[in-house]
Order: sequence, then C-alpha cells, then structure tokens
Amino acid sequence: MKAPLSWLQEYVSLPDGLSGRALGEVLVRAGLEVETVELAGGDLTGPVVLGRVLSLVPEQHSNGKTIRYCRVDVGEHNDPAGADHPASRGIVCGASNFAVGDLVVVALPGSVLPGDFAIAARKTYGHVSDGMICSTLELGLCEDHDGILVLDDPALSPGDDAAAALALRDEVLDIAVTPDRGYCLSIRGLAREAAQALQVPFRDPVDRGVPAETGAGYPVRLESPACAVFTALRVDGIDPAATSPRWLARRVQLAGMRPLSLAVDITNYVMLETGQPLHAYDADQLSGPIVVRPAAAGEKLTTLDGTVRDLDPSDLLITDDSGPIGLAGVMGGESTELSAGTTSVIIEGACFDAMTLARTSRRHKLSSEASRRFERGVDPAAGYAAAHRVAALLVELAGGTLAEAETVRGTVPPSPSQVIEATLPARILGADLEPGAVAGLIERTGAQVTTDGDELRITPPTWRPDLRDPYDYVEEVGRIIGLDTIDPVVPRAPVGRGLTARQRARRAIGQALAVAGFVEVLSLPFASVEDLDKMGVSAEDRRRRLVKILNPLSEASPWLRTTVLPGLFAAVARNTSRSNDDLALFEAGAVFFAEQPALVAPRPNVDRRPDAGVLAAMNDALGDQPRHLAAVLTGQWQPAGWAGPARRAGWEEALGLADVAAAAVGVRLARRSRQQAPWHPGRCAELTVAGTDVVIGYAGELHPGVGAAFGLPARTCAVELDLDVLVASAPGVGEVAALSPFPVVKEDVALIVAEDVPAAAVEAALRQGAGPLLESVELFDLYTGPQAGEGRKSLAFALRFRAPDRTLTDAEAGRARDAAVAAAVAATGAVQRTE
Repeated sequence: MKAPLSWLQEYVSLPDGLSGRALGEVLVRAGLEVETVELAGGDLTGPVVLGRVLSLVPEQHSNGKTIRYCRVDVGEHNDPAGADHPASRGIVCGASNFAVGDLVVVALPGSVLPGDFAIAARKTYGHVSDGMICSTLELGLCEDHDGILVLDDPALSPGDDAAAALALRDEVLDIAVTPDRGYCLSIRGLAREAAQALQVPFRDPVDRGVPAETGAGYPVRLESPACAVFTALRVDGIDPAATSPRWLARRVQLAGMRPLSLAVDITNYVMLETGQPLHAYDADQLSGPIVVRPAAAGEKLTTLDGTVRDLDPSDLLITDDSGPIGLAGVMGGESTELSAGTTSVIIEGACFDAMTLARTSRRHKLSSEASRRFERGVDPAAGYAAAHRVAALLVELAGGTLAEAETVRGTVPPSPSQVIEATLPARILGADLEPGAVAGLIERTGAQVTTDGDELRITPPTWRPDLRDPYDYVEEVGRIIGLDTIDPVVPRAPVGRGLTARQRARRAIGQALAVAGFVEVLSLPFASVEDLDKMGVSAEDRRRRLVKILNPLSEASPWLRTTVLPGLFAAVARNTSRSNDDLALFEAGAVFFAEQPALVAPRPNVDRRPDAGVLAAMNDALGDQPRHLAAVLTGQWQPAGWAGPARRAGWEEALGLADVAAAAVGVRLARRSRQQAPWHPGRCAELTVAGTDVVIGYAGELHPGVGAAFGLPARTCAVELDLDVLVASAPGVGEVAALSPFPVVKEDVALIVAEDVPAAAVEAALRQGAGPLLESVELFDLYTGPQAGEGRKSLAFALRFRAPDRTLTDAEAGRARDAAVAAAVAATGAVQRTE
C-alpha cells in the first residue's frame, strides 16, 4: 500500500514538521512493515513554473517539421520587454495541442526534469529557446501523454510554482501489509494506526453507519450468504466529458494506480481512501434487478480485461436478467462497463466473503486491487458510507444528481465478543501493566470493552476481523505500548531433551556421505507431468498413487513426488550444461503416496486449534510420507594424476553410497539382482538388510532411455533408499548392539559356484549356517578362469567369528566355518576350493 503523506494528513493530525521517514519509523514500532519512504517528484528540481501563452508563430522548416515559436508569460521570471514582444520568454515547442491564452507548465533554464533531463537556453530552428513547455510525461505524472499539459484553473497565475500547483512533490510511504492487517490497505486504516501510535486525533472518512434494509432504489437480490451487505446508489446526469481533477488523478497515481477516467478514478480513489472496493455499472446497460448468486455450471463471463472465463459453481457472481455481469469482488463484466457516453451509473458498495473471493481469484488467476482487499477482510460497515462518498464526488466533479431512493440489502454481521483476564497481557508480555490500564489500551484499537471484575469483555470493531482470540488482544496491547519496550527473554530449553535417535541417525548418514565425497542438494518436492512420463509412470498409477496439489506453485508441476530422483536429475542436467561434469550429488527428503482409498481431509476453522480427532483425521488423509535418500553419479569419481589413471563413477560408487549410509547406523546390506525402473535391466541391484528380506532400495546404472530423456550423460548411475526403513533397521534405534571384549577369529573360505548364482545368495547361506558366533562376512575376491572351470566362478569370503563371553578356540571357529560352508553347499551347489 502506497500512502502519500499529504493524504494521510487529511485524517490524522500529525505533529507539525513530522516527515514521512519519521512517520514510517512510528508505524514500524507499531508493527507495520514500512518498506520505503520515497519523495515523489524529488527528481524534479529548479525553477518549474506556470506560464500563459501570449503568442505563437508556426514555422515550417526544411526537414519537414513544423515548430511553434511562442512567447510565454512566466510572471516574475520574465525577460524584459523588447521592441517586438512584451515581458515574457521565447520558447520553441514542437507540440500543437495548445493555443494562445492557455496556462501551461514551463521548465526554465537551470531546472532538471525526471530522468536527469537538464534544461538550458539553447539556439534551435533559428531562435533561442529559453526553457521548455512540458507534457505530463516530462513532469513524471504518467507514462504516456497526448501533448502539452494545459491547465484550466482560475486560481492559478503565471509564475506560480508548478510543483505546488500540481502536487508534484509528496512523501509516499510504501507499506507491506500482512494478511491479518487488511484494514491497512487504505488511507483510513493507516491514518488510524498513525493516530493510535502518536495519540493524536483521527477523523474517520467512514462517517455514517449502515441503515436498515430498504429496496427503494435499484432492485437488488442476495441469493448467497457470501454477500453480507450490498448497497446500490444511482447517480444520473453525469457529464461524460468531465475529466479527473489534477489533485485526484495525482493521488491515485501516487498510490500506485493509473488514472483512467473520472468515474473510474473516483471509485479507485474512494477504495484507496476507505479500503472498501467499489464498482460502478452503466445503468443504461443493466437489464433487470442485480442478483448476487453462485455461478451455474457452464456459465461464461467476459471480464473487463476482455477474457472469456469459464465459471465454476463455487464462483460468486453479480448478475442481471442478461446473465453474469461481474465476478463479485474480483472484476466487473464487459457488458456493463462504463464508456465515454455513460451518463447514469449504479454504484455498488458490498461486502463479500473473504475465502470465497480468494478461491475465485486463484482459480481464475485474476488478482485485482479489489480482490486483494476482500481476501484480507473488508469492513462490512464501510460500504454504505463509501458508496455515498463516490456519489458525492460524482455530483461535485461530474455534475451528476444523486437519486434519493437507495437500496440496502443484508445487515452488518455482529463482531464476535471475547472474554479475557485483565492480567493476561501483563503475564504474556512480561510488561508492568496495571489491569485497569489494559481496558484503555484495548479501547484505542476501536474495540468496545466492558469490565467485569478481573475480566474484560471485548467486542472488536467491524474493521478488525483478525481479533478473534485472547492472544490477539495481547498482541494489540504489545503494539500499543511499543514492541521495543518489551524486554526479550530467551526461553530455556528443557533439560534432557534434544535430537531423537532417528534424527541422530539421519544426521550421521548425511555426515558420512559428505565425508565420502558426496555433495548434498535440495530440490522442490513437486513432480511435473513431463517428469512422470519420462519415469514411465502410467496414468493409472498417477491416479492411484500420486497426490495432486489443488493450488500448485506451477501448473506444470501439480503432483507431489514419489521419488527423489527427478530433482537430482534436473540438478545434474543443469550442472553438466555448464561443463560441471564430475558429480556425486545426494538428497534426503520426503516422498508422498496417496492414501488408498483416498480420504478427504477435514477443513477446520482457523480461529482455534483443531482437537486431537481432527488432527488425526487430517494426518490420515495425507497418505504415507516416508523419507528417501537418493544419489546420482556421473563423470569421473577419481581424476587422473600421479597415483594413476582417472576412474569413472559407476555402479560400484552407487553401491558404495548405500554401504556408507548403512554403515553410518550400523546396518549391513545384502545385494541381489533385480529389474526395477528407472534402472538398466541386468545392471540394477536390490538392497536388503543382511540376513533379512527387508528391502532398503535399489542401486545401479540408469536405463539409457531415462538418461536421454532427462538430458543426463551416458551410463549415469543412481541409488535410492528408503531412509526410514534403513534407520528403523539400525541397532541403535530400538536396541543397542553389545560389544564383545574378546578377540576375533578370522576364517577365509573359497567356494566355486555356477556363474548365474548371485554372490548375495552364497553370502546369505553362509550367514545362516555359521550360527550366532558369526560377526561378519565379506566377499573379498571373485575369480573366473581355468581353475574354476567353464561356466563357473570362485567366490572368496572373509568370515569373522567372536563370542560375547569367552575367547573362541580353533575348534569352535572351525566347526562354525564348516557349518557355514555346508549350508552354502546345500543352498547353492557350491564346491569348496582347497587349493
């Protein structure tokens, strides 16, 4: 919200000499976000005055251009009279939209116009041009112009300061209004805040209440509870040629809007002044009564921006007998738009439901000044007074006549009362506040306060729909006494708490991967239709498994991800496109799976905390949200150097990441060949917790088609693990593994098996047969050759045995080793090598 200081001064008695910057500091202490304080017109300096054209002589020059040599009376700034001219200045001008006797704006030599345009006397077209006659563009009043600015105000005289006459200079406060302070999207609201902070008088522009319902004026019917109150006034006899006065157009411009026409400028001016959005209909284009109702299926509306919009049954419409004529509180319709020939208007001042309009605005991707105010909550008691303010300005500036008969439908909803303890603000804020003073502080917000012993019954003003909770009033008291006066106290952390076992495990995994050379990245948890197609996710799977976002940040990515890999693929593609080819990236984050069958989450009111049942129902409807850990590797894992040649990042590093992550939490993994998208068939390993069938994830080389679709280098490798399952499998989560103080006994065995027997199957059999004394088993050699036999391979395993309560004898270790070998022989057909 941009608020000119001069406009604020009309409604709040600011101290003499208070600058805009000083007022901004006051408002910041009151809890508002003042982003900047700008001096509008500050880039216009030097003598810029009013002048009256005394004479002009058109001259045609050889280059085909026609100029006018003018003599302009600029009052006390005139050159002395000459033999052929009165006291005045000679100025060359190329525009032709002014005549002798017109009052214009003249920039004299030594002045500087916006854009650092310095004015000096110079000879041109055979004359000395002693200044410049200005347009609105050159004065910074608008972005376009139709020629020289001509003034028609009998109170102005040649030589007057143009900056003062046209309000060119003003301090403008630019304030970021938070959603709970919708009333501050107006001069009225900001002036009230300034008056409250400075404890000075405030004059409310909303100077009349809403009367009882009447239908004497233009007929209006409310068919939706989303419209609380609707005022309709009629003004006839408007002069279509009337234009906006300079002061009004300038204020609208300084507040950040573009002046358009008198009637439109007046409705925008009053909206900026009161915070009440208004709309004017061409009365001659209306057909039958105005009806506020929900849209019907299949209806369409052409809005003022020329867009034909398909309407949703949850949209709130303004209609007449011809059909929809406006999206209520968002944008009017083209059929009843004010035109250059409009002489009669119907003024609408209404209050619509904030949530209904917010959904309509987002659904149609149509945000307007009106919708932004309604979404934050508009004072339902302001519409009647604001409509009368528009009517009064149309009568004053456009020569219209206000019809006596008026229509008011609906009533102002009652504000919800709240009972609080008088001592609550002092307890929460830690401030020294007498209970008796609290009532007076709250009354300064405009609320009505009744004291009943140690309790206060508070009814908030109609413009403060955000005051619904006892702690809202505590915050208001804090703002009034000054948030900077409250001593900050940092709460002490409770003893005995800290990270949970699962949090420590996840951090340990992340740290281990960073030490191993992987770089962590973060990506957005959204999936695009294009990504789903590349990953081979069918339409049926999307319907069953994926969670679709109702209001996505981007329509191109409306799904929540079920895998972390596409975000990593995008990061790799972005890096490799910039010649950063050697990558080992990982990410840990949540993935999302739809609940089956789909559950509808409750939508509780936001004015109170949901109870445990509602929270549980909301959580159940979210579906499963496990944490996954994924990594992608490409390029060189080890660069070429004195230690040896370069080594490409391959499937070994992908499996290595899984081992590092598992080892960080004390888990050993087993591997077996599996076919799983998006990995290459035959080059993908399924990872399980050793000795169990608990699947942790998959690792290997990506399918060439997936790599090409995502723009990845050839033979890119990837791994994705279910981090929650991995952490839950760790001995440190739920149980603590005992450490034996006795020495380990090492035994190595070599087994010859068929080439198609997975090493993981042999390892699993060894573990099963070795019994409880086995501490670990690791594959350390793979041999294929004549000694192993055709179609066969030799696998060498290192077995480590240890007892928790004694030192093992050689015989005990030998029996455990033989049992392990016997189990592997029985399960896989292995033959033990003895050579």
